[in-house]
Amino acid sequence: MKRKLWIITPVALVIICLGMMFWFNDEPDLFDPVEFAKQHAGVHGHADVTGTTTTSALLEVVNVMLNKRGGYMSNDIMPPWVFLDNVPNWEFGALTQVRDLARVMRNDFSRSQTQSSEDPDLSQADPLFHYSSDRWFPPDTEGRYEKGMESLESYLTRLADPALPNAQFYARADNLVAWLGLVEKRLGSLSQRLSASVGQERLNTDLSGDTAATQSTAAPGEVDVKTSWFEIDDVFYETRGSTWALIHFLQAMEVDFYDVLRKKNALISYRQIIRELESTQEPLHAPMVLNGDQFGAFANHSLVMANYISRANAAIMDLRFLLTQG
Repeated sequence: MKRKLWIITPVALVIICLGMMFWFNDEPDLFDPVEFAKQHAGVHGHADVTGTTTTSALLEVVNVMLNKRGGYMSNDIMPPWVFLDNVPNWEFGALTQVRDLARVMRNDFSRSQTQSSEDPDLSQADPLFHYSSDRWFPPDTEGRYEKGMESLESYLTRLADPALPNAQFYARADNLVAWLGLVEKRLGSLSQRLSASVGQERLNTDLSGDTAATQSTAAPGEVDVKTSWFEIDDVFYETRGSTWALIHFLQAMEVDFYDVLRKKNALISYRQIIRELESTQEPLHAPMVLNGDQFGAFANHSLVMANYISRANAAIMDLRFLLTQG
């Protein structure tokens, strides 16, 4: 009897572990940041002021990242969480967008000019979100990010209080252009890494466009670029997390920057970017991320994702030009 228990117990533990892995390997659904901002205003008494929708969206993205099914997994060292890598990569993608927006809010959105003082709450939140994403030993990652959320809550409360004019959110075209420029670089990098799933020989264009440009060390004229087969699913899920967060931020900023976009006749272009990014969130109807040849018999999910990212990135380039010159 004891011998049977010794056999059954490990088997049962493995089955339980596999079941939990299947249950926790889940990406959160999209939420409506505008509706959430209205609910947030009702609970906390925030008025419908410029900047509250974007700040509320940033708060909720962090909240979902920390409290989704299975919790925050990037710093877990115990089974079954330690065996999962899709969701941690998804978390890192979302976190990258959170960090970028938090820094732009600190440096641009909340300041009227370069010589103005930075907001005290945002100056605390920004470095907290840049804390190591995989630290489990105190001070742990979740604790730091929760403190960052507290600072954002404080900023949001001050932002809506007419008696505290020192908290501001400046919805100007140049501020939106600054953030979109950062988004453009992130999406460009993701697109290149996804496209390299099949391997390419690319001409080195690092110094193109400037005859006086130099670089630290010499580089070959042709570069062989390929994302490892072992890493391609990591890049795929990092992209899913990054675009998931970005969709919410764009939807929220449409509210806060509505007058700017309407004046520049850029609303349709802006909404098309969101539509392209929403395509990246379609369910994956396969047990794994497939990495077939370009025109082979099997699908290449990375190239499909790269297509959506590239289209959105091209639209962002056009939008930035429109906001600057339009």
